[in-house]
Amino acid sequence: MQFLVVTVWSVCWLCCKIQAEIFTSIGQMTDLIFAERDLVHSLKEYIQAEEAKLDAVKSWANRLDVLTLASTTDPEAFLAHPVNAYKLMKRLNTEWAELESLVLQDASDGFISNISVHKQFFPDEEDQKGAAKALMRLQDTYHLDSESFSKGKLPGVRYSAFLTVDDCFDMGKTAYNENDYYHAVLWMQQALRQMDAGEESKTSKSDILDYLSFSVYQMGDVPRAIELTRRLVSIDPSHQRAGGNLRYFEQMLSSELRDMDQANKEPTEETSIQLVTYERPKDYLPERDIYEALCRGEGVKMTQQRYSRLFCRYQNGNRNPRLLLKPMKEEDEWDSPHIVRYLEVLSDEEIEKIKELAKPRLARATVRDPKTGVLTTAHYRVSKSAWLEGYEDPIIARVNLRIEDITGLTMDTAELLQVANYGVGGQYEPHYDFSRRPFDSNLKVDGNRLATFLNYKDETEAFKSLGTGNRVATFLNYMSDVEAGGATVFPDFGAAIWPRKGTAVFWYNLFRSGEGDYRTRHAACPVLVGSKWGE
Repeated sequence: MQFLVVTVWSVCWLCCKIQAEIFTSIGQMTDLIFAERDLVHSLKEYIQAEEAKLDAVKSWANRLDVLTLASTTDPEAFLAHPVNAYKLMKRLNTEWAELESLVLQDASDGFISNISVHKQFFPDEEDQKGAAKALMRLQDTYHLDSESFSKGKLPGVRYSAFLTVDDCFDMGKTAYNENDYYHAVLWMQQALRQMDAGEESKTSKSDILDYLSFSVYQMGDVPRAIELTRRLVSIDPSHQRAGGNLRYFEQMLSSELRDMDQANKEPTEETSIQLVTYERPKDYLPERDIYEALCRGEGVKMTQQRYSRLFCRYQNGNRNPRLLLKPMKEEDEWDSPHIVRYLEVLSDEEIEKIKELAKPRLARATVRDPKTGVLTTAHYRVSKSAWLEGYEDPIIARVNLRIEDITGLTMDTAELLQVANYGVGGQYEPHYDFSRRPFDSNLKVDGNRLATFLNYKDETEAFKSLGTGNRVATFLNYMSDVEAGGATVFPDFGAAIWPRKGTAVFWYNLFRSGEGDYRTRHAACPVLVGSKWGE
C-alpha cells in the first residue's frame, strides 16, 4: 500500500512539472506510457495482494466457523480432548495475533475493535506453554507415542483432532526452551516424520534439524548429533550454527569415529533419517513409576484375598433420622486403610448448581510451601478451585449437612466446600491431605519438590488459627465422569479409584491417636480425555 501511494505521488509531481510540454513530444509521451504501465502493474500487485489477503481471511473464517460450530455444541466434551485444548491455547495466543496483523494492513475498525475487546481474555504465552507441557505429561503418564498423539488417537474421544508439523515443532520448541531435551527430541522427530510424509508446513526442515541435532547432543548421543548436523549442512550449507556445531561434535569423538565413511559424512537430503527413542530422565518424584502405572490401571494390588474382604451395604449414619428412610449405598473400595465409596450422593441438579456457583470464582489451586508456609502455585498441582460457603445457597448447606450425616463428623470445624476443576492434563501429584511440618530446616535440597526430601513430623498445631485441628478425613465428591485418566491413586498400597459422577469416596487421614496415616499419600492422575470436576 505504501509503495502505491509513493508511486502515485511521484507521478503527480512529474505531471505538475511538465504538463505544458508533454503533448509536444511523442518521445516524452512514450515515457509516460511506460510509467503508466508500471502503475498498472503496481495496482495489479496491490489487488492481488488484497485478494490473497481476503482469501486468507475467508479461509480462516470458514475454518473457524466449522470448528466453533463443533466446539460450542458441547464445549466440555470438545475440550475433553487434550489436543483440542492445546490447540485452543495456541490458536488464541499465536494465530489470532497473526490474523490481526494481516487485517491491520488495511484498516478494519469493526474487526479490530471487536478483537481488542476479546483479546484481554485471550491466553498468553504462559498458557500456551502450559498446555504444551500438559500434553507431554499425558504422553509420559499414559505411554502415548508422539505419532498416535499427533493423530489424535486417544481412548474415549468424541472429536477428532490432530497436530500439524508446525504444532509438533512448537511443542518441541517449548520443551527445548525448558531444557527438556527428551521431549524436544520426541516432538522434533514427529515434526520431521510428518514433513517427510509430504505434509506442508511453514516450518523448514533445516529449523527442525537444528533443534533436533542439538537436543540429541544434550541427550548424550554425539554420533547421531553429528549425523543430523551433517544432514543440516547438506540442506543449508550457509547455516549460521551448523558448521561450528559439527566441528565441536566431531572433536568430542575419537579419531576412529571421526573417520566415518564419506557416504555417511555427506548424506543427501533424500536419505531417510533414523528416528530413535531415548530413556526418559528421572526426576524429583521417587514413586514416579508406581504412580503413573496406577494412573494407567497397572500395578493395582487388588488380590483375590483382599477382594473377598470388600462388601457393599446400606448405611444409615448410626440411625441418623435423615438416613433411616433413605440410607446411603456404601461400597468398600479398599480394606486397609479403609476407603469407601458412597453412591448417589449428589443429584445432577445439585452438581450443576455447584458448578454454576464455582465457575466465576475458579482460580489456580495453590499448595503451602513447606519451608515458608506461604500458599503458592506449583507445577505438581495443575487445576483450578473455588471455595463455597454454606450460607451462599441452600444446596451448599444441604450438601454439607449430608456429609455430616454420612460420616458422623461435625461440619462445624470442617473447611469450606472446595470445588476443583481439572483442565488439559490436570493433576495433583502424590501428597498428603493432613498437615505436616519439616523438622530439619537446614537440609539442602536440589529441585522444586522440597516436601519430597525433607523429614516431617505431624503438625499437631495445624489449623490452630482457624480453631480446628488437623484434617481428620477426606470426603471427595466426583461431579463428572472422566472418559480417560483422572483416577485417584494411592502409590503406597497400590490402589486406584476411578471417578464416577454423583459418587463420593471417604477415608481417614489420621489414626485415632491423631497421628497421620502415611499410607494415605495419594494423587489425582492427569486427565487424559474429559473434564474432571470434584469437591
